[in-house]
Amino acid sequence: MDVLPGGSAADAGLVALAEMLAGPVVPAARGLLGCRLSAGGVTVRITEVEAYAGTAGDPASHAHRGRTARNTVMFGPAGHAYVYFTYGMHWCMNVVTGPDGEASAVLLRAGEVVDGLDVARSRRTAVRRDVDLARGPARLCAALGIDKSVYGRYLLGDGPVRLRPADAPVPPSAVAAGPRVGVTGAHDVPWRFWIEDDPTVSDYRRHVPRTRR
Repeated sequence: MDVLPGGSAADAGLVALAEMLAGPVVPAARGLLGCRLSAGGVTVRITEVEAYAGTAGDPASHAHRGRTARNTVMFGPAGHAYVYFTYGMHWCMNVVTGPDGEASAVLLRAGEVVDGLDVARSRRTAVRRDVDLARGPARLCAALGIDKSVYGRYLLGDGPVRLRPADAPVPPSAVAAGPRVGVTGAHDVPWRFWIEDDPTVSDYRRHVPRTRR
């Protein structure tokens, strides 16, 4: 790969990753596939993501109705972590994308544990197969030890949570797209992206609206 003047290939990769995250959310979501996220002594290779467009006409986004104490980090700058608690028991993590003020973000849905396997297993003792350790957004955070302390952290620096470029880009032909999971609004928007045939990708369950009695 090309190297920036006076810099290393790793530096150039981080610059390219930062530029990608600062752009539109859908290309950023696709580009995150294959990237590596490290935290708590574990590294995962990201295999499944979902894009959310913030206030730009996306009713499924946490920022759709504007800025709140919960979602304020989504409004930028890009490259920071948006972590939220769901169902009273699980943490989920997003990577903030786009220009300041747009509030777009990419949910990290699944990954393959590529380093720190024993640590991940110790956090997910009920899991029988290694491919299931980070298979789903809550499981991914559990395997990495991610909780509310990660909220707002910059991911491209040398902090305790680090996002790094893929060792090799995932070919476009290997990227599949489909509807998002578990959202009540715009659930058929095909903004979930995953590495096709990867065993760590989570199962798809179409949203079924609750019926009132």
